[in-house]
Amino acid sequence: MKRIMIAVLSAAIAFVGMLTTGCRDNAVTFDVAAMKQIIKEKTNRFTQAHIIGDTTFLNNIVTQDAKAYPPNSDAVIGRAAIAALNSHWVSFDIKEFHEETMDFYGNKDYLIDEGTYYLRYGKDNTIDKGKYINVWKHVGGDWKIYSNMWNTSMPAVPAK
Repeated sequence: MKRIMIAVLSAAIAFVGMLTTGCRDNAVTFDVAAMKQIIKEKTNRFTQAHIIGDTTFLNNIVTQDAKAYPPNSDAVIGRAAIAALNSHWVSFDIKEFHEETMDFYGNKDYLIDEGTYYLRYGKDNTIDKGKYINVWKHVGGDWKIYSNMWNTSMPAVPAK
C-alpha cells in the first residue's frame, strides 16, 4: 500500500510539473525588442510633429495625467497644461529634431526610453543637444507618453 501511495504521489508531482511547464511554454511573453520598434516609430512621429507644428498629435500622444519636466521650469502636469507647453514649443520654428535611444527597457505596463536629442530652431538656427527620459504607459491598447524629462548638454549662456 505504501508503494502504491508513493507511486501515485510521484505520478501526481510529474503531472503537475508537466502542466506547469506546458503553461509556461504557452504563456505569452513580453517582447521588449518589438516594443522598442513601436516606440521608435512613435518617437519619429513625435519629433516630426514638433517640426510641422502638429499640436493635435503632440497633445494626444500623452496620457491624460502626463507630466513634462522641461529645463529651467517647473513640472507641467496634465494633458491641458502640456497642450499649452506644446503650443509654446512649436512657436520656436523648429527646423530639425531627432531623438536617439541609448537604453530601452520595461514591461507590459511601462516602457522607459533614455537617450539623446538634437534640436535646431529659430531664425538664427540655434542648436540644442541634450538628453531625455520618456516613460511610456500602456493605456487602452496604445502606448502614450506618461512622463517626459529633458535637459540640455550645451554650456549655459552667461547672463548679460
